[in-house]
Amino acid sequence: MPAPTNHFKRLIQPATAERAQIGLWLGLANAYTAELVAGAGFDWLLIDGEHSPNDLQTILGQLQAVAPYPVTPIVRPAWPDAVRIKQVLDLGVQTLLAPMVETAEEAAAVVAATRYPPDGIRGVGSPLARASQFNRIPDYLQTANDEICVLIQLETTTGIANLDAVVATDGVDGVFIGPADLSASMGHLDDPGHPDVQAVIEDSIRRIVAAGKAPGILIGDETLARRYIELGATFVGVGTDTGLMLQASTALAARYKPALAPEPTDKRSVY
Repeated sequence: MPAPTNHFKRLIQPATAERAQIGLWLGLANAYTAELVAGAGFDWLLIDGEHSPNDLQTILGQLQAVAPYPVTPIVRPAWPDAVRIKQVLDLGVQTLLAPMVETAEEAAAVVAATRYPPDGIRGVGSPLARASQFNRIPDYLQTANDEICVLIQLETTTGIANLDAVVATDGVDGVFIGPADLSASMGHLDDPGHPDVQAVIEDSIRRIVAAGKAPGILIGDETLARRYIELGATFVGVGTDTGLMLQASTALAARYKPALAPEPTDKRSVY
């Protein structure tokens, strides 16, 4: 019996994608809320270990909570080093988003960390791993490499300058553009909607598609999200659990206490 099939990996490839895979970011670090949104109908949920208070235990709890639902869990570790990647994969994660990558060499190192030898350097600890059902999957070690989906996150001007080399890196399945850090790197902190930032994002999506890889992004602005899908983005995060709770709770309180209503803004939100 082989490792579980990673359908998400196949659904996001531009050559075969029938539609964009729509996702939600999970930052509340809570299995109960993760399960709540798992039934909402999103294609994927990203458990964020970089900017949220997640550790291996809370990531595990959320993976277990969403497992009964038809949704793909993705994990973004705090840093894409081989140790963190190994631990996350052993929890059963098959799709990984590696943050703050800037070069093809760094992307190749991420890929190597997700593969068992001789194709990479992932440590073999399958008897202790949820990923192999604690060695109940007989052929897990022989088939796991093919089912890992590696998504590389480019979010600086240096990363964008190296985009073509990163996209061409063997084993990279998709490239995710990080609008918040990219806008900051370009001198437009807290302004991902700036025309200069948008020009870079749109050009990047086109180049990723042209290279035959999957482009992805997170953006809370519906107009921009639909624009990116139109350009060919195949995995698009359209919001966050924290944002949903923040917006709904603020709006509800303001209905009864109008003085609490936030000032109108034309800023386009990432989160």
